Amino acid sequence: MSKNQDILNEEKMHLADATRVKYFDIVIDHGQGAIITDANGRDYIDLLASASATNTGHSHPKIVAAITAQAKKLIQYTPAYFANTTTAALAKRLTELAPGNFDKQVAFGNSGSDANDAMIKFARGFTGRQYIVSFTGAYHGSTYGALSISGVSLNMARHIGPLLPGIVKVPFPDQTQRLLGESDDDFSERLFKQFKLPFETYLPADEVALVIIEPIQGDGGIIKAPQKYMSLVYEFTRENGIVFAVDEVNQGLGRTGKMWSIDHFGIAPDMMSIGKSIASGLPLSAVIGRTEIMSSLSAPANVYTTAGNPVTAAAALATLDVIAEEHLVARSEKLGLLAQEFFEQAAKRYTFIGDVRLYGLNGGIDIIDSSGMPDNVATTKLIYRIFELGAIMISLRGNTLRFQPPLVITEKQLTHAFNIMEQAFSELAHGQLTLPETDNHIGW
Repeated sequence: MSKNQDILNEEKMHLADATRVKYFDIVIDHGQGAIITDANGRDYIDLLASASATNTGHSHPKIVAAITAQAKKLIQYTPAYFANTTTAALAKRLTELAPGNFDKQVAFGNSGSDANDAMIKFARGFTGRQYIVSFTGAYHGSTYGALSISGVSLNMARHIGPLLPGIVKVPFPDQTQRLLGESDDDFSERLFKQFKLPFETYLPADEVALVIIEPIQGDGGIIKAPQKYMSLVYEFTRENGIVFAVDEVNQGLGRTGKMWSIDHFGIAPDMMSIGKSIASGLPLSAVIGRTEIMSSLSAPANVYTTAGNPVTAAAALATLDVIAEEHLVARSEKLGLLAQEFFEQAAKRYTFIGDVRLYGLNGGIDIIDSSGMPDNVATTKLIYRIFELGAIMISLRGNTLRFQPPLVITEKQLTHAFNIMEQAFSELAHGQLTLPETDNHIGW
């Protein structure tokens, strides 16, 4: 029996099922750049980047050095009571990095989930209103507030209600759901009518505190909202005094070929949440927002003992340095075009590849059956075979391949990954793939 399996068998007795979405029987031991190595010593090309939490790759030397130096200097003294030099520097840098030509402040957290919780708090505190509008297909996190505004899995609501009150969900403008021949503008107008329906029937706009959206949904399938739709929603919030917030936890920090996914739309949000890759995977998040909104609450309304921990702040400062110095935003855009070409060409050869969506090194590739319907079984066969061949890729929504490699991946590694995927595609087309024994446990 492999060392991987020995560890998994032991862990299974102690780890709660609710804490892991199961995919492959692998135990990761270490990583470098875009390569991870399991407990058996086998290397894999990482096409997931720890759920887009390691955009700078694994164990980047500059980030490791920053973490080490800070740990020798000060590991922790809670920013909830006293400032420290490292976290103070990060706060200033983040306000300068966020879009919008207005004064901003930062609130730190430990995860994207609590950052999205914080945006609910600040929006309610600033407006004095109660209602929150979010979107179907959203994934905002697993704390109660973030979970309540999410809409990507029934297991995020099953057996754990009641959830946070005052939440209204509207349909996300999933462009894969356009009618035949429907233009982006017509689709935007139709979905905006659905957005307005609650406001016209039961939801007073002057009682809505917040509209929160992922400009490009992550776990919902890597789906970008149309420009016109985003503009219509944004203008609606301006007309009605509603805080407009974006979740950049998954899609920020260069993932989409721009620093922030909202940069694709030319809109400066009132608030934004960041996490995951901000500290290259260490537990750090932040809300960056207009000063008048962020100053609407007083401590301890959003205080955490370890939020803004100096080691995580040092990692974040080094991460931002690496993104700038290695031009990772531009690199994401450039390599993303190579990936788009690969998947679009594959879609011409294989009928089971449906919609292909690439925004930087960030893609959702739908796998469909002969009638054009989602094919979850084929998708599971593909990701499992890709794993066997030496790359880590998972699925979203059951039938969407999730392509999110570290932004530092080399062109040689990317080409190797394409070759692996091409082999898996070919084998599926020839009926050579079978489901793994654990297929009923794989995916969301």
